[in-house]
Amino acid sequence: MLPDPALSSLRALLGDRVSVAGAVLAEHAQSESLVTGGPPDAVAFPRSTAEVAALAEWSTTHRVPLIGWGAGTSLEGHALALAGGVVVDFRDMAAMLEIRPEDRLVRVQPGITREALNQELRTTGLMFPVDPGANASLGGMAATRASGTTAVRYGTMRDNVQGLTVVLAGGRVIRTGTAAPKSSAGYDLTALFVGSEGTLGLITELTLTLHGQPEAVMTAVAAFPSVAAAVDCVIATMQMGPTPARIEFLDEATVAACNAFSHLTLPLAPQLLVEFHGHPAGLAEDVSRFRALAAEFGASGLDWAEKQEDRTRLWAARHSAYRAILASQPGAKAVVTDTCVPISALAEAVEETRTDIAGSGIPGPILGHVGDGNFHAILLVDPSKPEEAAIAKSLAHRMAERSLRLGGTITGEHGVGFGKLPLMAAEHGEGWQVMGAVKAALDPLNLMNPGKLVPGQP
Repeated sequence: MLPDPALSSLRALLGDRVSVAGAVLAEHAQSESLVTGGPPDAVAFPRSTAEVAALAEWSTTHRVPLIGWGAGTSLEGHALALAGGVVVDFRDMAAMLEIRPEDRLVRVQPGITREALNQELRTTGLMFPVDPGANASLGGMAATRASGTTAVRYGTMRDNVQGLTVVLAGGRVIRTGTAAPKSSAGYDLTALFVGSEGTLGLITELTLTLHGQPEAVMTAVAAFPSVAAAVDCVIATMQMGPTPARIEFLDEATVAACNAFSHLTLPLAPQLLVEFHGHPAGLAEDVSRFRALAAEFGASGLDWAEKQEDRTRLWAARHSAYRAILASQPGAKAVVTDTCVPISALAEAVEETRTDIAGSGIPGPILGHVGDGNFHAILLVDPSKPEEAAIAKSLAHRMAERSLRLGGTITGEHGVGFGKLPLMAAEHGEGWQVMGAVKAALDPLNLMNPGKLVPGQP
């Protein structure tokens, strides 16, 4: 609970855009997964970079942590107030500020979601392609270095953030990057803040790279005789075939959950959802090549969806897969894993993971953005049975160790938060301590999202 002088001075900055109402605090203490934390002391709703800077100055004066909040869709507790403090909710900073079509750039505030941005862009012939599935805020996506279904063609947030405005601890405002396509002028500060999860500062503006809307789109769904066949088809496609815009894997349990939740009739077999973007003539060649590759691995029911409504239905079902899996076991909570390996190691990683889950006694459907080696196991547990949570966390730990052994990472897109904090030393070694040193240099009082990402924090 904030002392009266601190709360009074906070309200002097933002007036009624500061809330300590129980319902608002509870809303900002929620996580999409089993990772949990306590409520904040207050929630603030700024409307400008200047107000965020004033909040950061207030934070330093009163020694109160600040935690950024976008759409609340993160899975590793990134936005939870572990030590109390003030959550900075960017819902009122959700505007598209400037578009430069000739440079394929757009400048936005952090609270705008990817779907809202693409609605704004729909008449320009341009789009922002990074698609994590959830309708996340772009500030949150940059802070966690998000990616998603389209990363195999268009890259991740790392590849599509050109510049940032960031408020540092104490209220200093910096701007990173330029409108030029490249630069060799010193440290890449944009890259430093993309993926920093709010531990170094609060992002208040983003300049993003846009891409042309494809002239033609083709989506296919194909059933395979086994998980190994589907994964091997992915590897062959990425190594020898055409480059898809998306290539997604769903195992049998995920297919069953999606069928029930989204009213589909997919065969109960491992499935690939594949989408190609391009010019109509080139697209026909890509489709033909993928059809031949899929046939080599025993694909059946290779159905192509050319109509927008059919494609939308398929991808809506894929994006709802997490909710579908939760609905398949009412009352369950999930430990969501997020490993990513080199494409050459994908089959080994998936098969070892399936075997491990099968012996655990808890459900763990697998799906993922397998075109870039990223897959997820949704480990379902009864929240009233702590022994199941312990099993799930042990499985997740072994998945992370397996990924590192195969040359991969503990998180391909969800980020670290505090859910994956115990795994960071194994991936980075002394590099993790360097991250802590950067944090200490920019935020010596540890007020920016404390308890997340880096080591050694009280």
